[in-house]
Amino acid sequence: MTKLGNMIFCSPAAGRRCTISFIKTAADISENQIAQAALSEGMKIEYYAVPAEKLAFPDESFDVITACQCFWHFDHAQIMPKLFRMLKSNGSLLVLCMAWLPFEDEIAGASERLVLKYNPSWSGAGEPMPPIEIPACHTEKFDLVYHDEYSLQVPFTRGSWNGRMKARRGTGAFLTSAEILAWEQEHKKLLEQIAPMEFNIRHYAAAAELKARK
Repeated sequence: MTKLGNMIFCSPAAGRRCTISFIKTAADISENQIAQAALSEGMKIEYYAVPAEKLAFPDESFDVITACQCFWHFDHAQIMPKLFRMLKSNGSLLVLCMAWLPFEDEIAGASERLVLKYNPSWSGAGEPMPPIEIPACHTEKFDLVYHDEYSLQVPFTRGSWNGRMKARRGTGAFLTSAEILAWEQEHKKLLEQIAPMEFNIRHYAAAAELKARK
């Protein structure tokens, strides 16, 4: 199995059932994330800092490729033929995602509204629970053979939820240092008013399996 960014590739050595213990190669566009991942112990993994679109693994290298929380960031017209080429006959592309549900969870909704106060252009707010959208170009070489969507509760504390919201693309990656400080102060006060010390946030998880047509 090989992990690319938030993608995982399964090598033939994984056998018929592929689990996280068979990760063989990992790549991510972020050198910092690769450095953190390289600290993992007990796993023989080769790490690469490279955009997914620039992968150059040999033909039919993997049984399964898994893209988790990253699929929508790809240049699909460019990467689709590469994913198809790297998969073995009857190989699968698994797409996974998970996000909180702001319209169903009061705390998540309030936190999102505060992010939008500081960053009205944030496009990651208001997540519903739809099936994963597969760009049309993938149907040229893949068949959608399975999909599933379900809700779940994820535990947080005030501190961990504040950190989760701070790490969002619309917050920590967008706001200035002064804006982040102001947002965080206001967010912590908000959580003191609306959230207990420990709580759950309703999320949804979705999966889609695309089978290579070869």
